[in-house]
Amino acid sequence: MSVDEDPRPGRPSTSTNNNHVERVRAVIRGNHRLTVQEVADEVGISIGSCHQIFTEKLQMGCVSAKCVPHLLTDNQRENHVEISQELLANANGNENFLKNTITGD
Repeated sequence: MSVDEDPRPGRPSTSTNNNHVERVRAVIRGNHRLTVQEVADEVGISIGSCHQIFTEKLQMGCVSAKCVPHLLTDNQRENHVEISQELLANANGNENFLKNTITGD
């Protein structure tokens, strides 16, 4: 017994193919502030298909109609840790750190 769905008859979806996934990825990389509607219009697919590409293919979620990654990549995570450590070291070693940061000195 399997819990997976059996294949269904009919034509497979063409709106979530690899070509559309890459086009959606390119559009969102160009401007991550676009809404799902705007991306769907630019790629020429339905909002539902665009949303499916974001959530299932690109592992992205939508926040306030803007699309953002669910998880950071390993490189992004390492970069955030390095920057945080540098800022912490600067803050601990310089008593005027926040004052200089705020005033731009």
